[in-house]
Amino acid sequence: MRESVTVLLPIFVVFAVTHLIAILGGVFGHIGEVGKLATEVSTGFTGGLTSLGIGGMLLLFMHAYSLGGGTYTGIEAVSNGLPVIREPRVINGKRTMLLIATSLATTAAGLLVLYLLWHISPVEGMTMNAVLMDRLTQGIPGGAALAFITILSEGALLVVAAQAGFTDGPRVLATMAVDSWVPRRFAALSDRLSAQNGILMMGLASIAALLYTGGDIRRLVVLYSINVFITFTLSMFGMLRHAYQSPKHMRTRKRRVTLFTANVLLCGTILVVTTVEKFHEGGWVTLIVTGSLIAVCFWIRRHYEFVSGTLTKLYAQLEKLPPLPEKPVPEVDPKQPTAVLLVGGYGGLGIHTFGNIFKAFPGIYRNVVFMSVAVVDSGEFKGENSVDALRERTEKGLAAYLDLARRFGVPATVRYAIGTDVVQEAEDLCVKIAQEFPRATFFAGKVIFAREAWYQRLLHNETALAVQKRLYWHGHVMVVLPAKIL
Repeated sequence: MRESVTVLLPIFVVFAVTHLIAILGGVFGHIGEVGKLATEVSTGFTGGLTSLGIGGMLLLFMHAYSLGGGTYTGIEAVSNGLPVIREPRVINGKRTMLLIATSLATTAAGLLVLYLLWHISPVEGMTMNAVLMDRLTQGIPGGAALAFITILSEGALLVVAAQAGFTDGPRVLATMAVDSWVPRRFAALSDRLSAQNGILMMGLASIAALLYTGGDIRRLVVLYSINVFITFTLSMFGMLRHAYQSPKHMRTRKRRVTLFTANVLLCGTILVVTTVEKFHEGGWVTLIVTGSLIAVCFWIRRHYEFVSGTLTKLYAQLEKLPPLPEKPVPEVDPKQPTAVLLVGGYGGLGIHTFGNIFKAFPGIYRNVVFMSVAVVDSGEFKGENSVDALRERTEKGLAAYLDLARRFGVPATVRYAIGTDVVQEAEDLCVKIAQEFPRATFFAGKVIFAREAWYQRLLHNETALAVQKRLYWHGHVMVVLPAKIL
């Protein structure tokens, strides 16, 4: 990330320097008109209050505010990227937010003042900033080059900002995948930490939006603004709920509740006004697409909860384990036939598969090796201590499997690896185990459904089958045992 920022840094530096020069030069160039401008603004504001009233002025403000919602891309990117900010994460996140908000407010306010001071009006085929820079640099040696560089830096900055969806979108999907709102494979950090599934999905959605709107910026802004303020409203409501549930004796509780209540009302009102105003200009499509996506997310989560509940019942049936034997269990003998069982966390699927090995192949295997791959996904990728915590949980789960084997009098040991690609790590670990246990047969459990639908392959990973194919290539035998779900 540091390398990426280093590459992009010149764009931000050029943008900041050129706009600082333009704002300062433009204000000092017409410093004598500042008093007159203040009077005009005051008169215009009073006239607006007289003709529109406070309610009308507020609606006008919120309408303009909604059209400028795209300027919050940077703040939104920081909030979405909080999990990868360096520790202390909260302090650095607040500092970054403050810097972005300050620079955004300063630049926007400075440009608006220049529009008024220099009496800038729209010109067909040119942006307001292009018209402004053309006026500011007239008659100045090298002015045309300065104007070109300034506008070029704005365009380059917009190109960089446009990539925020392709970097933060997959990260949001990954966070949702950890909580089972979207397919869990979106949480994977494999392929050199590239969220390729998320990027592919975002790219397809972008193509669909461009095809539907024909590249019409007005319609694209409508699509963007409505979804932005849905996000803002929900975020502020979540913060309001969090503040309201905080201890009543907390010193900042009342201030935070007031702040987020005002934010919810502001963003919610803008959302409603924008949706009503732009309903026939693409707003209805946004509501249908976004609403359908929300419905799909709820359906996916319900499916995962059903599968999890079924596996929990399976575990409950297997919970009655025999007591520990009085005689010590023999040590593992690598020369004897060995069943190597790929397991995740300690639970029903692993216990069920362990029992099925000895049920399907009675009297054959003398040892069991429980192997596990601790996956560093988006749910774990949260700080320097996260890998240690993941390792501790993995060892704890494998220790439970060792206890399970002892209760059945089976010699057992464990092996595990930590990585971001479960299939690759499992393949490497299996090859090492096969060298240590030459008479090993590999086993894995897989959830199967009575009538498997196409979507179930998307929602449930095919880890067992993928590892099986790779082990066949190495000349090893792997058996996938089913765990039925009705």
